[in-house]
Amino acid sequence: MWGAPAEPADSYYEVRPECTDVPVTKFKIKPGKTLSVRKWQTSFAPDGQLDIGKTLNRIHRGGIHPTIRGEVWEFLLGCFDPKSTYEEREQLRQQRREQYQKWKNDCREIFPVVGSGQFITAPVITEDGQPIQDPLVLLEANNAGGDGPNSTEIVQELINRGPLDKKIIDWLLLLHQIGLDVKRTDRSLVFYEKQENLSKLWDILAVYAWIDTDVGYCQGMSDLCSPMIILLDDEADSFWCFERLMRRLRGNFRCTESSVGVEAQLSHLAAVTQVIDPKLHQHLETLGGGDYLFAVRMLMVLFRREFSFCDSLYLWEMMWALEYDPDLFYLYEEPTPSLEETKKKAKSMRHYGKFERENMKIKTDEAPLPISVFLVASVLKEKSTKLLQEARGLDDVVKILNDITGSLDAKKACNEAIKLHKKYLKKVLLVSFL
Repeated sequence: MWGAPAEPADSYYEVRPECTDVPVTKFKIKPGKTLSVRKWQTSFAPDGQLDIGKTLNRIHRGGIHPTIRGEVWEFLLGCFDPKSTYEEREQLRQQRREQYQKWKNDCREIFPVVGSGQFITAPVITEDGQPIQDPLVLLEANNAGGDGPNSTEIVQELINRGPLDKKIIDWLLLLHQIGLDVKRTDRSLVFYEKQENLSKLWDILAVYAWIDTDVGYCQGMSDLCSPMIILLDDEADSFWCFERLMRRLRGNFRCTESSVGVEAQLSHLAAVTQVIDPKLHQHLETLGGGDYLFAVRMLMVLFRREFSFCDSLYLWEMMWALEYDPDLFYLYEEPTPSLEETKKKAKSMRHYGKFERENMKIKTDEAPLPISVFLVASVLKEKSTKLLQEARGLDDVVKILNDITGSLDAKKACNEAIKLHKKYLKKVLLVSFL
């Protein structure tokens, strides 16, 4: 029905009535453009193999219907190989659920609040590994009930364990920070009025911090994980979607004594801006913003703060569809023999995302830049005139960029990013030939 009206998407992510300053989504569910339930179901062969090329095109045209968003994301993020069968995916899903439960049980043995339906927002140990004696610091965990231990029991359990090793100390020190961030994440959504959903988010981040000792937990990761909890019913499935997303982004969160992980992307952003808008780059350098630190938030949490919740999901799925690589699953997974047999050595270019196809044309040993860099560059380009005329200091730059919140169009931003990407590659190639 080509004449059918576009359906608003806000109703799928209900906002609390008292939150009146939340940006209204620009994303509309458009019949004939948005990937619908029916189109999604007909993209599978009888044995379960997915026509990923057709799916990518549909997503780029109009995003994904909210009711199937979670299961489509599992493919976009590389959780499953499109060439796998229903049976193979179900087997892999069960293996992953068991693995997650094992990790969660390991965490619960160390700290019994994990998996209890509770979470903490105050520290439980000192930096030298000594349990904090005052049980009042743990009352936050018990406000909503749950089947977990009380404050006194938690402290006593830690005391009974005796000296803690460094991995456990480092992990325990993170748990209250995760709790503080969980309480602040997407609180405008009705979904997070339920304590069980807050606890689920805390559990996933706590388990992730346990297994990824290099990154642990950093502020911003709760913003990346939250949509997974909302879109997928099973906690383990949400965890694995988040884990796959972190494989792409964890470099941004890795910090050393001398550098922050996101600095690499900031330097790429500076290089791209210098090529496509040298006048703006020079102006930013003159203002002392040549390190592009004002763009950290956009890169770290993929525009979660600049878009409404619904629009940020729309933006993400378009980004992932544009960057899609059919070998993504194999880059992430040690495949079982049956899955290995399904891998096609010769793949049609239509199985790659549009952005990835452009990158494949360039013969270079360097890893291609992510589309997120070009998205930020497109925002800077759009605001170039305003930045050049009105920014007299870094505070002005930050204010101008903060003013874009709620005004950006996700599809337009992606299209502009693709244009800038082509322009950048063309100019860089031209320079390399000279």
